[in-house]
Amino acid sequence: MSKNEQGNLFSTEEMNNIISGAMQFQQQDPVTCLGMEFENDEARRTYFREELRKKLPELRKIEGFPIGEDDDIINLSDPPYYTACPNPWLNDFIKEWEEEKKQLEKEGKRKADFEVKEPYASDVSEGKNNPIYNAHSYHTKVPHPAIMRYILHYTQPGDIVYDGFAGTGMTGVAASLCDSSSNDTECKIQKEFTQKGEHIKWGKRQAILSDLSPSASLISAVYNTPLTANSIRLLSCILNSCKHEYNWMYETKHIDGSVAKINYTVWSDVFICPHCGKEVVFTNIAFDKTNNKIKEHFLCSSCHSQLTKRILDKCWVTSYDPILGVTIQQQKKVPVFINYTVGRKNYIKDFDDFDYDCLKRADDIASSFTWVKERMMEGSEARRNDRQGLTHVHHFYFSKALVILEYILSKSNSKEVKFWVNSQLINISKLNRFRPGISFPYNPLSGTLYIGSQISEANVLVALENKLNKLSNAFKLLDTNNVSCVQSATCTNLPNNSIDYIFTDPPFGANISYSELNFIQESWLKVLTNNKEEAIVNDSLKKTRETYQFLMSASLKEYNRVLKPNKWITIEFSNTSATIWNAIQRAIEEAGFIVTSVASLDKQTGSFKAVTTTTAVKQDLVISCYKPSDELVKRLPIYSSNNDYVWDFIAEHLEHLPVHLARGNATTTVIERSPKILYDRLISYYV
Repeated sequence: MSKNEQGNLFSTEEMNNIISGAMQFQQQDPVTCLGMEFENDEARRTYFREELRKKLPELRKIEGFPIGEDDDIINLSDPPYYTACPNPWLNDFIKEWEEEKKQLEKEGKRKADFEVKEPYASDVSEGKNNPIYNAHSYHTKVPHPAIMRYILHYTQPGDIVYDGFAGTGMTGVAASLCDSSSNDTECKIQKEFTQKGEHIKWGKRQAILSDLSPSASLISAVYNTPLTANSIRLLSCILNSCKHEYNWMYETKHIDGSVAKINYTVWSDVFICPHCGKEVVFTNIAFDKTNNKIKEHFLCSSCHSQLTKRILDKCWVTSYDPILGVTIQQQKKVPVFINYTVGRKNYIKDFDDFDYDCLKRADDIASSFTWVKERMMEGSEARRNDRQGLTHVHHFYFSKALVILEYILSKSNSKEVKFWVNSQLINISKLNRFRPGISFPYNPLSGTLYIGSQISEANVLVALENKLNKLSNAFKLLDTNNVSCVQSATCTNLPNNSIDYIFTDPPFGANISYSELNFIQESWLKVLTNNKEEAIVNDSLKKTRETYQFLMSASLKEYNRVLKPNKWITIEFSNTSATIWNAIQRAIEEAGFIVTSVASLDKQTGSFKAVTTTTAVKQDLVISCYKPSDELVKRLPIYSSNNDYVWDFIAEHLEHLPVHLARGNATTTVIERSPKILYDRLISYYV
């Protein structure tokens, strides 16, 4: 617990004053934004939030506008850098950045006639083990050092990069970190480019990032907007205040009566024996403590009949839900043992009266919980736990977690606090499986909302403290000032021909249902994905392959509209389905882009599905395309019998193809230069 200068525990009032002081300290320096000067950052935020409120009625008419009340959208936003809805200041940023380009040209840091003829066709291998990547997890992420290679190849300092499926904003991080070659990652990239005979122009690129998901866009915003030097101090003050109030919830009694710290509590499903009808606690009869594994066959604790999990019946319990104000029925779960620490040694104990008293106190406090109580959205994944009676968001959390989360979120409205809490919402939920013998503390199954028969209830205070250390390491490396928003890629509201380069990582068909998987986190943010424009394949949401192709085609057509002529787009893609692969290729062609190469991106550590599925693609594909020049478009009417037009296309296309590709120490033939593929590209473009 925190102590004051006299060595006494801080009072609640003193802790609140400390938090207030940390927040005020963040807001001292004057700031300039879009040509306007403000007394401090809070003054800037207040001004633009009021402007955003005025614009919301018109913004609500735009495709992909999220589901949420005006106040919640404004409270989540940090305008003009980040809006939890379409961003009305995008064009203002573009105008400002275009003026900055002129100054960079005067300084000799960029060229007015810069042009890239060939694609970045080399395969890329880049791991995920870096502080920025690990600060916040997400369903699919491309490591920013991998993206940096493409940005450095296709752009020059000051160029505007766009990603309409931005997810957590790694494209923006990569654009900003192109500013120098000072650390090991940049030096590695510099060496690779030098070996290929390519010169790098280091310097910051600007980025516009949008995503349909408010949860993803919040993560992107924290990664890509200015962070004060005292962001971590504020989070630390809030955590210490929370410990001051609720440390007792994670205390237990050691065998000698001393107080010890709980690491985690294991909860078990309760079933009914089909032979005797008595209750059986799954962990007590199926967990082999000697070998740290679940037994396939085990005996009933009452009648000693041989059982398997498959033949057991659920045990249901009826109780009053004070948050919903109704009586509900759920599968019975009971706490079975506690893992705790004394000194440097871990111990395991059964629940005793002291532990049940703590649990009862937490339940009583949680009964007045008001932050979130939404019904889980429609969808086979979101409602898979209805079969256990877990129908609402708060059902996914134990009482202790609800108490702490509401306390922390009530202390500050900053995006950094929401980012911090959001980063651990799944780990501290009932999705965290107890996996005997696995030392890693958080084990939710990725890509699903599966809840196992054994749950590890994490120490929320420890989880948030551990994440705080990771955030501190990541924030030290970030110096970004990009623009993020919640918006559909089908309707960007960007001017024609305004973007210099696009790197995008679109949804992979039926692999991941983002809106369902993000529903829990977004409920805590009080702003939800409008999944009408979500480009996925999902039977329960009535989204077919044709729907996916239509939305991807609409998105890529919008990409084509905003990208400058003769500029490049890189599409990172992974899917094992031939129909989905065909759909994305068809969408690229319909949008008017011309494909020049397909390379691989190895993220080194595969997802759960990539590792366990024998047919899964272990490496992502990187599709390089360009938008034809205005001259070519004007000279190529849809129907023409003049062969000159054909050769104009072939000549321009060949200029965008490498002569040879490097594969290790050898070179390989460029299949795109073969007559058959050239003919296919020509016909596809005409069609």
